[in-house]
Amino acid sequence: MKRLMQALLAAALIAGAPAYAQKEAPEIQFDSAPNALQLPAGVYLGEVGGVATNSRGDIFVYTRTGHPTITIGTARPFAHGGSRLFQFDRNGKFVGEIGKNSYGFMFAAQVRVDPNDNIWVVDQMTNMVIKFDPQGRLAMLLGRKAEAVPVPARPATGDGAGQPTDLFDRPTDVAWDAAGNIFVADGLGNARIAKFDKDGKFVKSWGKKGTAPGEFANVRSIAVDGQGNVYAADGGNKRIQVFDNNGAVKTALTNVGNAQALCMTKGSNPVLYVSNSNPPNDLDHDGEIYRMRLDGTITGKFGRAGKLLKEFGTVNAIDCRNENTLYVGEIGNLRVQKLALH
Repeated sequence: MKRLMQALLAAALIAGAPAYAQKEAPEIQFDSAPNALQLPAGVYLGEVGGVATNSRGDIFVYTRTGHPTITIGTARPFAHGGSRLFQFDRNGKFVGEIGKNSYGFMFAAQVRVDPNDNIWVVDQMTNMVIKFDPQGRLAMLLGRKAEAVPVPARPATGDGAGQPTDLFDRPTDVAWDAAGNIFVADGLGNARIAKFDKDGKFVKSWGKKGTAPGEFANVRSIAVDGQGNVYAADGGNKRIQVFDNNGAVKTALTNVGNAQALCMTKGSNPVLYVSNSNPPNDLDHDGEIYRMRLDGTITGKFGRAGKLLKEFGTVNAIDCRNENTLYVGEIGNLRVQKLALH
């Protein structure tokens, strides 16, 4: 009987919060500012991998804009170019570019700003997580770009657990806890979360490809709450999995569809914004963004699939430093929207 009760308790925990009927979620009224970012003449955004703000309100956009090239005329083919990191002031005026022509910029996955205003770039194809200090100087590297690119590309192998190191396979996101520990979503080639200490030393990793608790179809985005719990967007399995600081499964939230982009506010009553992103090959369904409490209760939703302002095309990034002023980066519509929630 004791074993049966333990099994039932574990099943209830993994099932997570009761699914809140998405169609019943209250609509949040909001506006989208036209021309929120002013780029220089002749410069354009491509697919927006990430958008983030710092404590001063400066805006950073990591975008798939450039001229990706694979040089194959040597014994060691290598890839370079393809993404750029732009900086804007709080009013959306272009300030400059960070890391121009960087060896580590190839295919923008995400940009985040930590509590100390350091700027972290995640690049999916160079397999690197790059930390810049607030002045834009290189401060730390996680991961490693291969010296050569196999042409044609080799198919992915393994179960997605990866190597117990900081060698990534298409990483997607980065987050931190209050102690400064670093969590990397090594989420597309692999399907795991890697933990490092504040100095970048590898601690452990967890996860692999699958559908069971603690396994992932992919890990598109992560966030960490004030208690150090890690929230992972497992969109392929239509859930957000929640782990303690060392990777033990706590629960799963299964009421937000194809969870792709996560953003968690700070403070005593944090909320989680989650994009139910439409796939890049079908921009005409889903697309809404949910606002929820950390127990999984949805408190509202806004937006829909589409190409106009206040509509979304494959949201890959949300910045929510201010709970009611969001920056949303879209892959499908090649833009950043600045939203004011009412």
